[in-house]
Amino acid sequence: MAEKVAFRGKVPSELEKLTNEEYAKLIKSRQRRWLKRNSIQLRQLSEKISRYKQKGINKSIKVKSRSALIMPSWIGMQFEVYNGKEYQKLEITAAMLGHRLGEFVYSTKRVMHSAPGIKATRGSKFLSQK
Repeated sequence: MAEKVAFRGKVPSELEKLTNEEYAKLIKSRQRRWLKRNSIQLRQLSEKISRYKQKGINKSIKVKSRSALIMPSWIGMQFEVYNGKEYQKLEITAAMLGHRLGEFVYSTKRVMHSAPGIKATRGSKFLSQK
């Protein structure tokens, strides 16, 4: 059976039609506070997105703001979010609403250490690599 995706009882087609004020009533207080306090940052990002939509550009939008709150009008869009070293692709879905862009793009990788080097003693594999 297919999973029904909804955010606070609204399907994605209804969510895309919401204004920022209506969306603010659906999200939690911390996200609502971010919308209120960072309206300039959100406006700049929204202008960049609208320019891409008007020109009909289908490539992903490069963003460095990891703290930006995901808005309902972004559903189905592709972003490239900066993780501190490079841009990583991210496609926005309805399940991501109310979260931030940085939550889905990790800035650290798992550390994999190799085996001890040549002429290393058997016990030196338990020492730190430094």
